[in-house]
Amino acid sequence: MSDRTVAVLSGGLSHERDVSLRSGRRLSTALRSVGLTVDEWDTDGSLLTKLSVQQPDAVVIALHGGEGENGSVQTVLEMLGLPFVGADSHACRRAWDKPTAKAELSRAGLLTPDWVVLPHSTFRELGAQAVLDAMVARLGLPLMLKPDQGGSALGAQVVRDAAELPAAMVNCLAYGETVLAEQFISGVEVAVTVVDSADGPVALPAVEIVPESGVYDYTSRYTAGFTNFHTPARLSAKTAGEVAELAVSAHRLLGLRDVSRTDAIVDDDGSIYFLEVNVSPGLTETSLLPMATEAAGRSLGGIYAELVDRAIARA
Repeated sequence: MSDRTVAVLSGGLSHERDVSLRSGRRLSTALRSVGLTVDEWDTDGSLLTKLSVQQPDAVVIALHGGEGENGSVQTVLEMLGLPFVGADSHACRRAWDKPTAKAELSRAGLLTPDWVVLPHSTFRELGAQAVLDAMVARLGLPLMLKPDQGGSALGAQVVRDAAELPAAMVNCLAYGETVLAEQFISGVEVAVTVVDSADGPVALPAVEIVPESGVYDYTSRYTAGFTNFHTPARLSAKTAGEVAELAVSAHRLLGLRDVSRTDAIVDDDGSIYFLEVNVSPGLTETSLLPMATEAAGRSLGGIYAELVDRAIARA
């Protein structure tokens, strides 16, 4: 393993650049700890030249948002014929678009909160207030607003009063041209990491998320002390098994590979709702995948080193 050279891609120009750089640094340290040679590269105009000239044995993508998760960087790596850890470009596009992922999993029989998707132009052309009134009539209150694409809960907001909707909509549209509005499901919020193995995808222990503010927004995600985490989640054995099954099903149904993280809600009746899936989970000091890894008795470097070997073997 020590003769492998891995390029870790982080940074980029998305709203999540700073988080990505933190993930990249932590991942690079973890891979070096298990004997891999690691180059940390920002995703900028020099990237293709570096990849073409240096030809690393494999690439690990620690990009969050934008090109790192929507399949763009993956397409470039596929064109260059370079092995990389993570889902291929087609699967990334399916997972990146939240309504597409929800629709595919809903068709397969998985629960997901009822939703509507509306572009900015609809509000402008048909009248914002009339559209908002129709949205509330359909979904009720409270509801969750979020951009249809993107991560780190940027632009996401729970709306409990119709009077809050216009401002929440403006905030949401600052991060994308299309809004995904969902029924708000109250319950236990969990995140489940899935890692591919020789025996197929395996779910790591679920992480229960309890933000002090009541909403797991950007600040709650990346500010130490703003959220309490329980790993494994405080669920019955039966529910924990069902949550793991949901995450593995999402991983398989969307055609993902190597690693993913599914976010879900367990309501008061024990029903489990799929929220979204992440193809490039965060790896910062407050991120969920490292917590799940530790709870499983494994190391971050060990897991990703195995995934590097899988990527090289695929090539």
